[in-house]
Amino acid sequence: MNAPVSLNQPHSGSLVPSEFEALCPSPQLLPGENINQYHAVRAAIFRDIGPQSAIEWLLAIDIAELSWEMQRYRVLRHRLLSTYRQKAIEMTLRRIDVAGIAPDFQDVAEIYTIHNALDWQLDASAALDIEDRLRSYGFDQHAISMEVYVQAREILVLFESLLNGAQLRRLMLLKEVNNFRRSKMVDLANVAERKGQPDGVDLPRR
Repeated sequence: MNAPVSLNQPHSGSLVPSEFEALCPSPQLLPGENINQYHAVRAAIFRDIGPQSAIEWLLAIDIAELSWEMQRYRVLRHRLLSTYRQKAIEMTLRRIDVAGIAPDFQDVAEIYTIHNALDWQLDASAALDIEDRLRSYGFDQHAISMEVYVQAREILVLFESLLNGAQLRRLMLLKEVNNFRRSKMVDLANVAERKGQPDGVDLPRR
């Protein structure tokens, strides 16, 4: 059985045999990403697939890179939703504070609302007060979350497309690994069958 891999423990690229190290690209991480987690994800996949040949290593490396991309997309999507939450707070406050304001004072009310939304993000005490006020008008956390998804709906479609595309490519590569191994097993079986036949005896046609 495969031993469990901790994503908090550092892993080096030593899992790749020296003759195949040239096939393994250097990590291309974004600011804030953890190199140890990257190596841990890659090591876990290499151990599960157990590549032996150059072709299998190429496929395993691509699968590991796609798996890291998917993890990256999920993290970025979560941070995106956190960013849009401030916008959702601002939009909800606007429904309360700007509605019914005389046109001459709407610009001031808009600025006040933007400042309140910024306070919600930066000041924990102000955030509690603002959330209590929103609840008093019937806007609980679920209502705010719904507004988040409304605000971020177009960019969420992009992330969904990225995740689905990476998942599809990963499944195709896993299938390719299995097909490659089955092909090798068939070739070995054919070689063994031919070696088992006496000299001068033709193999029966199928």
